[in-house]
Amino acid sequence: MKRSRINQIMTEADEMIRGHGFTLPPFAYWSPDEFRANRDVARNVIEARCGWDITDYGAGRFDQMGLFLFTLRNGRLADLQRGGGMCYAEKLLISRSDQLSPMHRHVIKAEDIINRGGATLVVELFGSDDEGNFADDRGGTVWCDGIRRGFAPGDCLRFAPGQSVTLMPGDWHAFWGEGGDVLIGEVSTVNDDETDNVFREPIGRFAEIKEDEAPTHLLVSDYRRQLA
Repeated sequence: MKRSRINQIMTEADEMIRGHGFTLPPFAYWSPDEFRANRDVARNVIEARCGWDITDYGAGRFDQMGLFLFTLRNGRLADLQRGGGMCYAEKLLISRSDQLSPMHRHVIKAEDIINRGGATLVVELFGSDDEGNFADDRGGTVWCDGIRRGFAPGDCLRFAPGQSVTLMPGDWHAFWGEGGDVLIGEVSTVNDDETDNVFREPIGRFAEIKEDEAPTHLLVSDYRRQLA
């Protein structure tokens, strides 16, 4: 993805988020120079990889297959492993109309996916085999707003604003906006996007960036190089 396109997506996403009554935290608006100046006091933000995250999954077709994310807070895997402490994470996502977030599952993370506003959120579901692999002949059960609901393989569940689904590790899922863009809330156990996403197809989690202009704000994938 071109950095100029990423900058544009950030502006558009911030407008949509504000339009639904949410405001991002102050560090979201730091310039790269401000982030570098504050990296010592913001060490927890950096290590938890909170912040802007825009991906086309390495395919170069963001409008067709991509996702906007902003990680608001993220816990520590060590706390999760010992069973106490900050074991949770929270994100805002934007799924554009007919923009696919491709089929994947998580190894550790359980998550609530919440339609916070906009159009209809569509979630396509499949189950796993005994080894956790994608199983096109297995369904399962999920919780929709606290109500248990079974699904057959390939079922597409639709969620209006205010509705949600709880996905457990091993629930294969893809999602997109239907009829317009959707602002999504994600509340989950500790999030590790570098190791905890298993995709059905061999794709990348993060975009490859062409630096055609300076970044407005850093992505989480910039931290290691820009804030070392």
